[in-house]
Amino acid sequence: MEWLERVGRNLVPRGLLGRTLLIILVPLVVLQVIALYLFYGSHLDVISRRLAAGVAGDVAMVVELLARNPKPEDRGWIFREAAWRLDLSLAFETGASLGPSSSRGASLPLLPLEEDLEAAINERVRLPFDADWQSDPRSVIIRVQLPDGVLHVEAPRKRLFSGTLYLFVIWVVGSSLLLFAAAALFMKNQVRAVRRLAEAAEAFGRGRDIGPMKPEGATETRQAAVAFNSMQGRIRRFVESRTEMLAGISHDLRTPLTRLRLGLAMLPDAAQEDAQAMTQDVEEMERLIAAYLSFARGEGIEQSQPTDLVELVGEVAAKARRDGARVDVKAEAKELVLPLRADALKRCLGNLLDNARKHAERIAVAVACVPRGEAGAWAQVTVDDDGPGIPPDSREEAFKPFASFSAGGTGLGLAIARDIARAHGGDIVLEESPLGGLRARIRLPV
Repeated sequence: MEWLERVGRNLVPRGLLGRTLLIILVPLVVLQVIALYLFYGSHLDVISRRLAAGVAGDVAMVVELLARNPKPEDRGWIFREAAWRLDLSLAFETGASLGPSSSRGASLPLLPLEEDLEAAINERVRLPFDADWQSDPRSVIIRVQLPDGVLHVEAPRKRLFSGTLYLFVIWVVGSSLLLFAAAALFMKNQVRAVRRLAEAAEAFGRGRDIGPMKPEGATETRQAAVAFNSMQGRIRRFVESRTEMLAGISHDLRTPLTRLRLGLAMLPDAAQEDAQAMTQDVEEMERLIAAYLSFARGEGIEQSQPTDLVELVGEVAAKARRDGARVDVKAEAKELVLPLRADALKRCLGNLLDNARKHAERIAVAVACVPRGEAGAWAQVTVDDDGPGIPPDSREEAFKPFASFSAGGTGLGLAIARDIARAHGGDIVLEESPLGGLRARIRLPV
């Protein structure tokens, strides 16, 4: 039963367009099959039997007249009357006999013409006969064995076949194709509107300024587009107001800290030892405030631009080396260009390298492009170190704001890094490093 469900899931299209057309097509095909079955099983069968019975009855009448009027002059009169009144062309072959059955099948094998005609002649004529359906495309040649020869009867096909069959088949097939084409065209437009809405939501989620969407498609799709535009505007206004508020907070907090720093610098020399300790506290407060504001502000204002990830990683690694870190960089390709907010991603990588530098002696950074199934590929950056690492059950906890696993940390580095990665449509996970410490794996959609 499970394998049957799996096969069914594999056969069902994954896209909305395919599934909708399948919903339309399956009932349509079922209805047409039922209509054809009813047509072939009742209407066509009845008409075919009646037409065959009519031709067989005319042949039987001619045979009976020939039997009752055997004279040659009577035979000519019978042939003329049959040609005029019954539309049958007759000929008589004196002394001939039917050989082995030379009947050849009907040119329309899907129709019951041959069987119905054979049954009707057997019922009405009751003499040996055969029928040729292939020699003449416009007639059926029937040969009947009489006591003194063979009667040749040429019956027009139109007497055995109704032209309405073609009209019925054309109507069934044509209406199905027309309905399917109209449904496909209509649903393609509807799905295109849904797909554009999904693309706009994905782009907006990655921080790209796409502007308002144009509502199109069905009423529900238009409502979704209008709701998306309203949501986009509210989020932009929220980010702008929060940024302005944080800029004011930053100014208000740093002004008294600056005055404290100046006041400490003007203390007498005797108090310089205490002043130096207090100055360190002020610097620590400024650093904490900068980190908190950076986390709260995010990187939403910056717009994505095509950026070479390999070059960006090299720049961040070079800065880390200047700060005293031992960093090795390895890239599978010379360049890997994708839409990025460069400054934000530099901050993300910088936080990871700063965390690794504080706890490890060796850092290895690798850049690669890995597949992600039908969705495309991931641009992957791994940061490995040989430090003490983080226990597996605490790795997810490390991403929470203000979580700290070492003295002197603000607990915001990993939180900011993950926030930036997710804003790009990717993510960061922590794993065990081949170097023995911690591995931070960043994946970004290409």
